[in-house]
Amino acid sequence: MAVFMGLIIPLPFTVKRKLFTFISESPIVAKLQYGLKITFIFILILFIDSVNRVYRVQLEVAAFHKEAGMGAATIGTDRMEVQARKFYSQRNMYLCGFTLFLSLILNRTYTMILEVLRLEERVKLFEGDKKAGGKDSARLAQAGDMGEIGRLKNELEAKNRDIETLKKQCEGLTREYHSLGDKVSGKANDGPKKDL
Repeated sequence: MAVFMGLIIPLPFTVKRKLFTFISESPIVAKLQYGLKITFIFILILFIDSVNRVYRVQLEVAAFHKEAGMGAATIGTDRMEVQARKFYSQRNMYLCGFTLFLSLILNRTYTMILEVLRLEERVKLFEGDKKAGGKDSARLAQAGDMGEIGRLKNELEAKNRDIETLKKQCEGLTREYHSLGDKVSGKANDGPKKDL
């Protein structure tokens, strides 16, 4: 629970990034994580054993009630012993189950926080924050400069005007070409008709 609270406590971005970088890159923490994985494997084995014990105790309780129903004399200590074993086996099953569930929650929370940190860093890079780090932060910050964006927009508008001018010239040349073609073909067709 302390680790989980440490994961979800609100911290500034830079502190949280340094903390999680330390956690993910430290060899000591890697050994601790490996030890925790082995521990949770043992807890899984204990959980399976406790489920098996709960099942066996339930069978004993059912057999005990069957004997009591047939009129056999029931001794209070035997009944209390069976009930105590049932309680302990159920307690162990719940504790192991909740511990395994908590381990899954911790693992998922840790990966989600790492993903959020990675996405926050990318957002800061795209917004032009030079403190965010990374290889391309200076280039992205320069590209995100308002003067640079305005200059690129002006260049784009100039190129679009040039394209429109070229389109108009092309249309005029095409019309002229077709009219000249019609004149030449008309003279060629008129010439032989006059000779006849």
